[in-house]
Amino acid sequence: MQFKGVQVESTKDKGRGVFTKKFIPAGTIIEVAQVIVMSAEDRKLLDQTLLHDYIFEWTPKGEKMCCMALGNIPMYNHSYTSNCEHFMDYDNETMFIKAVRDIEPGEELTINYNGDWNETKDVWFDAR
Repeated sequence: MQFKGVQVESTKDKGRGVFTKKFIPAGTIIEVAQVIVMSAEDRKLLDQTLLHDYIFEWTPKGEKMCCMALGNIPMYNHSYTSNCEHFMDYDNETMFIKAVRDIEPGEELTINYNGDWNETKDVWFDAR
């Protein structure tokens, strides 16, 4: 499921990102996507590839795994002041994106890679 009017486009400095052509009210579920769950051993291999930049931690019951979300979810860029938040549904092996504030047409949709939309801890690429 994906909100109508959302699409992947080129960005100035981040490669590609997800943008909206329509107004999105706060609280709207923008996308729901299936995930492919992988083991901690798979994660070690993925971390040696470009896919490292597109996977998410998957930790049901504290287990250290990872997942690849399908759809546009891997294309959402990071922001410490994101306008969206991502959630894991471990039972159904899905992820979803929800708007945390009203989003205007033309805006890039961003998530905080830390998990919580307002977490300010450095993410892996800023901590280097």
